[in-house]
Amino acid sequence: MHFDQLAAFLAEQKQPAYRLAQVKRAFFVELRDKWEDVSVFAKPLREAAATSIPWNTLTPLRVQESKDGDTVKTLFKCEDGKIIEAVLMCHQDERNTVCVSSQAGCAMACTFCATGTMGLKRNLTSDEIVEQVIHYARYLKPRGEVVTNVVLMGMGEPLQNYDNVMQALKALNDKDGFNFGARRMSISTCGVVPGILRLADEPMQVNLAISLHAGTDEVRSKIMPVNNAYPLAKLMQAVRTYMEKTNRKVMFEYLLLKGINDRPEDAEAVARLLGSDVRLVHVNVIKYHDTLSFQGTERSDRVDFVDQLRAFRIPATHRVTFGEDIDAACGQLAVNEAGEVVAQGAQAIKLNKNKV
Repeated sequence: MHFDQLAAFLAEQKQPAYRLAQVKRAFFVELRDKWEDVSVFAKPLREAAATSIPWNTLTPLRVQESKDGDTVKTLFKCEDGKIIEAVLMCHQDERNTVCVSSQAGCAMACTFCATGTMGLKRNLTSDEIVEQVIHYARYLKPRGEVVTNVVLMGMGEPLQNYDNVMQALKALNDKDGFNFGARRMSISTCGVVPGILRLADEPMQVNLAISLHAGTDEVRSKIMPVNNAYPLAKLMQAVRTYMEKTNRKVMFEYLLLKGINDRPEDAEAVARLLGSDVRLVHVNVIKYHDTLSFQGTERSDRVDFVDQLRAFRIPATHRVTFGEDIDAACGQLAVNEAGEVVAQGAQAIKLNKNKV
């Protein structure tokens, strides 16, 4: 919902200020999905509001559920026809994580990610980002469950859409809205240094994850063009500034690509990069689903890589694929504006400390 437009509409209708709060309660707390359900509004006001302000800014086009029922992926159509996706991951420990998109497409062009092949269509508005979360909150409500975590790991680079992303997170965190804890929200970036430095000064304590995927500039620049603008020295300087200012742990994500970044010397390079003071560092090693361009690393090599990091005293865990049977990864489906699949890339993931 466009709440700025709603506020202007209610002012034009000479409605008291509490009307906006009533709608926010219906939208965020009661999780209503249409104007007709806002019973605190008289019928004429409801009808006028419905004509002027759509209740939902996103329209679900396609919903897929994994065979085991732990993953649900939804393709949405925005009001201007742009297509985005969001994923719900239901963990065995009763966590329900929503992976949301921050942009339609992406300009970062990481070679292993399908979304990067789309190019950037546009930034998502804060309302569109919020609504992905609310969609799944409504989905979970009949089951007596709630969203427990939100990760900005879907389509797009969140820190390239900084203002809208932060406005969305603040709306979700608002005690008069969704009232969702900041520490249960995470922003993942491929390494946009100015955005990391801005985030370091934010009072809201959201989590930061860095898509690292290599411990040297030579390797990282080949698979992540952003490294040409922000090489590892600049990235790590920004990360250390962030940790010093916030005293918050930073997650480093590391996709294992066969023959590219999965060798013993790659693990050693990561250890050297992160340094000896790893109190606020954690590495998530990620299995990669094969594509036309890359192959994932063999199981034995993945085990060795995690063990090598731990031998260097780097806290590390392994993450396994989640919802693989429905291509449920944030970015695994790249779509055109008709909602047609045009490429495959990275996969959705979940944390599993034991299974590798």
